Amino acid sequence: MDDTELIRVLVVDSNPETREKIRTLLNAEKGIEVLGVAKSGKEAIDQAAEKEPDVVVLDVNLTDIDEIQVTEAICRRVPFTQIVILAVQVDPAYMRRAMLAGARDFIVKPPMPDELRSAVYRAGGLAHEKRASSLRVAPTPPIEVKAPVPRGKIIQVYSPKGGVGCTTVASNLAVALHSKDTPTAIVDGNLQFGDVAVFFNEVGYHNILDLTERVDELDADIIEEVMVEHPKSGVHIMVAPNRPELAEKVSGEEFYKVLSYLRRIYTYIVVDTPTSLNDITLSTMDAADAIVLLTSQEIASIKNARQFLSIIDGLHINRQRIIFVINSYDKKVAISPERVGENLKQSVDCVIPLEAATVTRSANQGIPFVIQNKSAPVSRSLMELSTIVRDRLSKLQTVEADQLRIVRPGS
Repeated sequence: MDDTELIRVLVVDSNPETREKIRTLLNAEKGIEVLGVAKSGKEAIDQAAEKEPDVVVLDVNLTDIDEIQVTEAICRRVPFTQIVILAVQVDPAYMRRAMLAGARDFIVKPPMPDELRSAVYRAGGLAHEKRASSLRVAPTPPIEVKAPVPRGKIIQVYSPKGGVGCTTVASNLAVALHSKDTPTAIVDGNLQFGDVAVFFNEVGYHNILDLTERVDELDADIIEEVMVEHPKSGVHIMVAPNRPELAEKVSGEEFYKVLSYLRRIYTYIVVDTPTSLNDITLSTMDAADAIVLLTSQEIASIKNARQFLSIIDGLHINRQRIIFVINSYDKKVAISPERVGENLKQSVDCVIPLEAATVTRSANQGIPFVIQNKSAPVSRSLMELSTIVRDRLSKLQTVEADQLRIVRPGS
């Protein structure tokens, strides 16, 4: 590995013993170089501006400047630098503030060596990608841009609250979107405890781990080896690794590259992602053309949806990409879709009714209910959601095409 490929790291910690332990651990890695250490926030900002590290490992117990302010300052000065925060405990509110400031990853102190190394490699890969992107120069002078070649659309299904039904919705949405003319894949992004294969009553002998070592040389044959075809629907499934500890072997950058390649093969790629805002979830969010955001009528679920929308705003993600859905809607509960939409300043696009018996039977038998019971209200609502997704993607593509039109200089 030459110097241009090294992940260059700045370690920031007020405790000299901790600084030295982290420095020694990371310097022992062939692919990592520790550029320096800093004991204060001001020193960290100055060194980051001077040395332009790929990754800053940042402790939360700085004595002079709050780590959120340090994160903001570094990200402002060196936009490609990725911040990995070390904290005694990480609560959702703190994560939200740190993410808005620019933090990329969080590790609970004291960090496990493998966990820290993995986080630095993930963040370093993203930093290299962003640095390279910033150096690319567009050909000049551009006179005309032709309409982009059609490519598959990625739909992320996500909820910031567990138990809301993401896998149920993702599985049935994939079936509803699939047709002979619109081949559809579903990717299990919950790499630790994914259940997508269970919902289709399938077993995958291959999974995304079979792609990570070849992620830069993918082709249709390699993808075909890994995907599982569901015979009843025709949907192709990429299952999660068969052991939770294997999830760490897939980086956010690798996951992003796999999703990007799937665009060449499928019209729609539905990705079921976990509740945690981990590297896989965030990478999917970066790649997604639309995000199906699920909530329920529970106060906790609505509260978490509000926090997530605030994060979306902070990351400058267009809210038009959000398709807001209330799942398991019960008319007996006083919280209406209109009230939820007004409270969150995000209109509800689709309501999926509560039909516990139909949904449970479908999950237990491994047959999506849009196949098993097409006339059920819950099935009709999923078909409606698929129409909403298609229409929204079409609208966003039209807007994108309009924005790509370049006027000849001087005209």
